[in-house]
Amino acid sequence: MKNTTLLFFIFISIVSFAQLPKGFSAMKDTTAFKQKMEAQSKLTNTMESDFTQEKYLSVMSENIVSKGHFCFKKTNMLRWEYTTPYTYLIAINKDKMFIKDNGKVNKYDINSNKMFKSINEMMVATVQGNLLNSKDYKAKYYESEKYYLIELTPVQKAAKDFLKNILLFISKTDYSVEKVKMVEPSDDYTSIDFTNRKTNQPIADEKFTVK
Repeated sequence: MKNTTLLFFIFISIVSFAQLPKGFSAMKDTTAFKQKMEAQSKLTNTMESDFTQEKYLSVMSENIVSKGHFCFKKTNMLRWEYTTPYTYLIAINKDKMFIKDNGKVNKYDINSNKMFKSINEMMVATVQGNLLNSKDYKAKYYESEKYYLIELTPVQKAAKDFLKNILLFISKTDYSVEKVKMVEPSDDYTSIDFTNRKTNQPIADEKFTVK
């Protein structure tokens, strides 16, 4: 359960707000936006990027900052590796999930665990920006000069117990997800910024298996 909880909060914690963020207004054409996002997703076969994760906890005087690298490859292959200030690795290879912590590797069958299966689907959908098509979330659409912003609020009670909302900041240049924020009901949050992104570059399948 410890690994499951940590894995989930890697992807879920965003700042909630009662009004529009500064510089954003309601999106003018959501239909066109969805079509372009879907088209871009179909064109993206591989993706890799560095990331910086910042965790805000109300009980802490300073935010917790960690860094790492992730890789994605169709279909359903994902590697999420923390390198600073600690090492922690999650790899998904189709229906298998590998977690490496302190040199120890645990292997899980995603299909035999409903929570792992849900986390896997969310992780892949977040990377590709496909969460806005999920029936598990209610979406609101905004935009600024630089970004499209999607605010996703869970509709299922089970998700509402530990997640208030998810924010996806999507580049207007190439429709890639540049930042993800997720907020807990307590208003603690996690934000993840992606940098040095590369798409459709060769990535070996071995990257998604951990020994």
